[in-house]
Amino acid sequence: MPRTHIIGAGLAGLATAVSLARHGGDVTVYEASGHAGGRCRSFFDAKLERTIDNGNHLLLSGNQATMCYLADIKATDSLIGPVPACFPFLDLRTGQRWRLRPNAGRVPWWILDSRRRVPDTKVWNYVSALRFSMAGTDTTVTDCVGDTGVLFERFWRPLAVGALNTPARAGAAQLLWSVLRETFAQGEAACRPRIPKRGLSAAFVEPALNSLPQMGATVRFGHRLRRISYTSRRVNGLDFGSKRIRLRDGEAVVLAVPPPAAAELVPALTVPDDTHAIVNVHFRLTSPAGLPPKLPLLGLIGGTAQWLFVRGDVASITVSAADALASEPAESIARKTWNDVAAELDQERDELPPYRIVKEKRATFAQTPNQVKRRPQTGTEFANLYLAGDWIDTGLPATIESAIRSGQMAARAIAGNGAAGASRA
Repeated sequence: MPRTHIIGAGLAGLATAVSLARHGGDVTVYEASGHAGGRCRSFFDAKLERTIDNGNHLLLSGNQATMCYLADIKATDSLIGPVPACFPFLDLRTGQRWRLRPNAGRVPWWILDSRRRVPDTKVWNYVSALRFSMAGTDTTVTDCVGDTGVLFERFWRPLAVGALNTPARAGAAQLLWSVLRETFAQGEAACRPRIPKRGLSAAFVEPALNSLPQMGATVRFGHRLRRISYTSRRVNGLDFGSKRIRLRDGEAVVLAVPPPAAAELVPALTVPDDTHAIVNVHFRLTSPAGLPPKLPLLGLIGGTAQWLFVRGDVASITVSAADALASEPAESIARKTWNDVAAELDQERDELPPYRIVKEKRATFAQTPNQVKRRPQTGTEFANLYLAGDWIDTGLPATIESAIRSGQMAARAIAGNGAAGASRA
C-alpha cells in the first residue's frame, strides 16, 4: 500500500494511522504541537500536583469504533465502569437520588419498573422517544419530546446537552437518535458507562504512540502544515515551512485537523462554522473520596455542572453548552461548581480547595440541524485527499466515538480506493 500522510495526531489522526498500519499501510503522522491527543489528552498540573485530563469524557460500551481502536492498541483494560449498566443521578435542588438501570435485550422493560426509571415519571412519558426514529433533518430534540415535564428535566435535557454539547431546544434530533440507536436501543450490554481508569492519555494516546512504531508507522511532532498544493484534482505537495514533501503516484493525504484549519487548506470546503464551549473544573480534595454507590461518576440535576467524576483525591465536573459560563472569571466558575461538588462529597462549601479550570471555548461544533448539514464527507473533490475528525459526517455527535470512527472511515476509503483514488482522478 502506498504511503499515507496523516495531518494531525488527535484521536481521529491516531485512529486513521492505527487502522492503516495494522493492515500493513505505510503511514506517517505529522503533528503541529509537541504532543498527541488534541482535545483528548492528559497533562500534569503544577498547581494541583496531579495529572488531570483536559476534559472529562463519558463513553458507552456500545461505542464499537472506540472498543475496536482500544483492542488494536492493546488498551482494552483502560476503561472502567459498572456492570450491569447503571447511571446514578442526584437532584441538587431536592436531594433526591435515583439510578437508571436498563435491562438486557432490546425491549426496554426497565421503563415498566419505577425503581429503574426516572422517579416521578410514568411509562407513557417514554413513548415520545419513538419520535426520534422518525426525525427529519430539521427536527430538534424538543420537537420530539417537548421542553417541559420531569422526564425532560431529568433525562432528555441532560442527555441531549451531554451528547450534543448543544441546548436541547436547538440540538439535532437525528444525532441524538444515532446515540440511542447504538446504545440504549441495544440493551444493557451496549449502554454501560465507561471512563478512563488512569486518564485520557493513558487510555487513548500513549498506547497508540507505543503501538504505531511497532506497526511500522512514523509520528513526527513539530510539523505544522502551511499549505497544500494541487494539480489535476489531486494533492501533489505538502508544505510544512522548513520541509516540503512531493507526493508520489498513489500516495494519499488525510486531514485530521479542526474545521477552520481544514477550510484554510482545502479550496471551497464547507465545514461547520459555529461552536459551543465546554468547561471542566478539577478540584484537589484533602483526601481521596468516592461516589455512592462506589461508582466513578454522578449525573447532577439542578446545579451548574451536569456530571461529576472522582478519581482518587481529584473531583472533576463538566459543564456542556457552557458558552455563558466560559465567559465568567475563573473564581466565579470555581465557586459555582464547587457548590455542586461539596454538596455531594460532604465538603465545606466555604473552603474553596485548589482548582484548575479548563475552558474549551470551541470544544465542538454547534450540533444544530443547520450545522449538521455543513459536515463534509470523508472523501473530497481531490482524489487522494480525505478528511477525519469528529466534525465530519460520521452520523454521530462530535464525540470520541465520532473522532475514532472518522479515522476508521478514512482508512477504509483509502484501502478501498487502491492507489489513493487514482480511478477518480
